[in-house]
Amino acid sequence: MNPINLRELLTNWEKRNLLYRIKKEVNPEFELGAVIRSLNGEQPMLFENIKGYNVPMVAGLGGDRKLIADSVGIDESELILKMVDSIINPISTNLVPTGPVHDNVVMGPFDLDDFFPIPTFHEDDCAPYYVSGILVVKDLDGEKRYTSIRRMKFIDGNRTNIVITSPDLYKQYKYFEDRGEPMEVAVMFGVVPAVVLASQYSTHLYNTDKLDVASALLGQPLDVVKCKTVDIEVLAEAEIVMEGRMLPNERDPEGTFGELGGYYGGNMPQPIVEMSAITYRDNPISQTIFPSSAEEKLPMGLVREMTLLRTVRQVVPNVKAVHVTMAAAARLHAVIQIDKKTEGDAKQAALAAFASDKDLKHVVVVNDDVDPFNSEDVEWAIATRCQADQDIFIVPGAKGSPLESSHNLRGVSAKMGIDATYPLSHKEEFKRTSIPFPTINIEDYL
Repeated sequence: MNPINLRELLTNWEKRNLLYRIKKEVNPEFELGAVIRSLNGEQPMLFENIKGYNVPMVAGLGGDRKLIADSVGIDESELILKMVDSIINPISTNLVPTGPVHDNVVMGPFDLDDFFPIPTFHEDDCAPYYVSGILVVKDLDGEKRYTSIRRMKFIDGNRTNIVITSPDLYKQYKYFEDRGEPMEVAVMFGVVPAVVLASQYSTHLYNTDKLDVASALLGQPLDVVKCKTVDIEVLAEAEIVMEGRMLPNERDPEGTFGELGGYYGGNMPQPIVEMSAITYRDNPISQTIFPSSAEEKLPMGLVREMTLLRTVRQVVPNVKAVHVTMAAAARLHAVIQIDKKTEGDAKQAALAAFASDKDLKHVVVVNDDVDPFNSEDVEWAIATRCQADQDIFIVPGAKGSPLESSHNLRGVSAKMGIDATYPLSHKEEFKRTSIPFPTINIEDYL
């Protein structure tokens, strides 16, 4: 059975020496983030001693492709197909009367900062932020639950702001705001990587209950409980849940925040959430994600790979693999590996990729003898199989990502496709060198 809650997962990984216990006291202002960033959010860490708090905090649970796959009991080579299957065959959650997340129930008024650490990450961040909370809302029919990760600036008392970038979520919020009504929300902390991964699935594309998707990723129905002050279900074994309402016609001038792309952004008015309850397990474990680290980028990159693989295959069926690179904010660059059958396959694959994801800026297409996950291999293919005057095309003035700073100068982006595949008529001239000998273990020769 796969670990379905944070404690089971941490115990499992610690037994296998995959978890770092950080015993030294760390300051939630800058120092905690600096420790996470030192390993790029790729290493699971449990901070036992955070200055000013008696609650530990985890980070780095979802920054490594192999470990995400491990957390759902599969090999990393199976991960994308498992994600596709979770959409096709979701598993309904199981509603239970109560659960560990209701071991402790605190009703307002209260001060959020009295309970759990709220880190400050970058020098010019305007305030401490929650960045790993899984926001849970219901659709207007009350039938499906949608989850997403939304950064929330701590304002004071029981209030935060919340950044909404999803058009669907903003449309739903505006539905209530136009009627002068608050929108009910819940925010979960202390969950396994499958729940984070499911939260990144596109609501617009898949329109599926994301807690049911998380259940499918884990191979069993997850228990959920009803919140105490809002009509929403949350995971019964989440470590911490904050319940509240997004207020109509109130905004907070956010200030700057170190974002996904490695630059400061924000500084826009954002809706305000007023928390009505906090529930948590006995001896809770809080959770954070360092912004722009692998742990923030990888889940969204994996979901984009899944989407690209499905959509590009509709026009180029011989696509073998897709890689959305982490260095380019897990959304701006993609490498597509194809078993090239006809001339034009590569450019068609790149065009299909741009059509399916507005955020993509540069796409490289390679043959199936090139590893799309190896940046040196991809660079080698560009260097030896691409002629710029024939194999590169540019589409000017297209839609781009607001998280990409140069896009924001004009509000549009140029798209560049690179055909780094060899001409089929010259296949033998591009045969890679190889040695007919098993992999060498140098220790055997010393």
